[in-house]
Amino acid sequence: MILIIDDDRAVRSSLGLLLRQAGFKVETADSPESAMNIATHSVPDLFVLDMNFSMATTGDEGLNLLRDLKDRWPDKPVILITAWGSIELAVTGMKSGASDFITKPWSNQRFLESVRTALSLSRSTADHSPASITRDSIDERYDFSNLIGEDANLVSILEAAGRVSATDASVLITGESGTGKELLAEAIHVNSGRAGGPFVKVNLGGIPASLFESEMFGHKKGAFTDAKQDRKGRFELSDSGTLFLDEIGDLDLSSQVKLLRVLQDKSFEVLGSSETIAADFRLISATNRNLEEMLTGKTFREDLYYRINLITLHLPPLRERTSDIPSLVCYFISNLKKVYGRPELTVTSRALDWLSDLAWYGNIREMRNVVERTVLVSGQSELDIDDFAEQVQQTGTISTDTQTSAGTLTIDEMERKMIEKALELHDRNITKVAQSLGLSRAALYRRLEKYGIEP
Repeated sequence: MILIIDDDRAVRSSLGLLLRQAGFKVETADSPESAMNIATHSVPDLFVLDMNFSMATTGDEGLNLLRDLKDRWPDKPVILITAWGSIELAVTGMKSGASDFITKPWSNQRFLESVRTALSLSRSTADHSPASITRDSIDERYDFSNLIGEDANLVSILEAAGRVSATDASVLITGESGTGKELLAEAIHVNSGRAGGPFVKVNLGGIPASLFESEMFGHKKGAFTDAKQDRKGRFELSDSGTLFLDEIGDLDLSSQVKLLRVLQDKSFEVLGSSETIAADFRLISATNRNLEEMLTGKTFREDLYYRINLITLHLPPLRERTSDIPSLVCYFISNLKKVYGRPELTVTSRALDWLSDLAWYGNIREMRNVVERTVLVSGQSELDIDDFAEQVQQTGTISTDTQTSAGTLTIDEMERKMIEKALELHDRNITKVAQSLGLSRAALYRRLEKYGIEP
C-alpha cells in the first residue's frame, strides 16, 4: 500500500488516480496526524509526502513528519513532493532519509518510475542475507564475468550491484582511476531489464562546457555556426538503455544545472528545436573525485548529488585487494594468448607473488598494461619476475616498496607522483601521458593545474 500525504485534495486525487491505474493500492491523508494514524494501523510500503501543510512554505511540518516516519519505520521509503523553488528543502529531506524527491508540476512517467524504483530497492534490501554471499552464489544469479576477484569487499559490491541492477535506480560509482568503474557500470546494464537497449558512455572530463548541450542534447542543422547537419545527443541515443556519465566530478556548475533539469523532468529539447523529447534512460555516474568535499567547496550541486547517488558503490584500489592480483594476471594472460596467438604462455608462481607485492598506483588498468607489454616484449613462453620487472621499471609509476602501499602517501600525492613519472617517461608528450594514465587530455590538464605541474 502507498500512503499519499498532502493537504491539497487535488494533488491527493491526481496522484491517487495515477497510482491506482498503475495497479497500486492507495490510501491518502491530509495532515501529519491523519498520516500517523493510518500508518500505525496499516504500515504502508511507501510514503509520498508533501513538504508543506500550511500557508507557510518553510517545510518544517513536512521535515518533522519525515523524521517521525523514519524513526518509526526506517526501512520504508519516502518520496518527497516539492516545488522547484524549494529544492534546498528537498535536499534537507534527502539528508534526513528520503529516497527521492519529485518537483511540481511532476511528470507522471518520472513519478511512477520513482515509485517503482523505491519499492524495488526496498524489497531487495529486505531479501538481502549477508551471511550467504559468496562469489559462486553471485555468479549463479548475475553475469559479472568481466569483473575478476573474490576479495570480500569486491564480492559485497558485486552483490549490491546485482540487486540494484533489477531497478532503475541511479547509481554513483566511486573509486580511483583504473579500478574498473566503467566495467561495473556496464555489468549493471547487462544484468538489468534494459540489457537489450544501448549502453552509452560519455566522458564528461573530455567535453568542454561550450559543447555540453550539443553533445548531450543534440542539435539541428543550422542551430549554430558549425552545425552542418542534424546530430542526435547522448540523451536521445541512450533511450531505453543506460547512460554512463564518467568523470561527473569534472562537470562545471552551469552544465550541472542543465543535467539536473533533464534528470528531474526526464525530457529535453534538441538545440535549434522547440520540440520536447522524452528521455527514457537509466543513469549511472562515476568519479574518482571526492564529491562530498566538492559539496563543501560549492563546486558540486547538492541537489544533483542526491539525484545521482540513490545508490553509491565504491570500488577499492588494487592495493586493498592484493589477493585478487594472481587471478587478474592469469585472466589477462588467458585473453592475451588468444589475441597474440601464443597459447603456450604461462606465468610462474614466483612472478605472481612478486606482482602481488607491488603498489599499483594506477590500479588494474596499469597492471593490465604492464602484463600486455611484457607479453609483447618477452619472447619467453613462461614469464618470470625478470620479464615483468623490465616493464615495471619502464613504467616508473609502480613502487616495489611495500611500506609505501601501506598508506604513507595520500591519494593526491600518489596521483601527483604518477603524473610526474608519466611526464618524464613520455618526454612530456601530453597525448601519450594522458593515454598511459587512462585520462582524457582535458582531465590531465586539470590535474596539471591542480598540482602546479608545468606541462
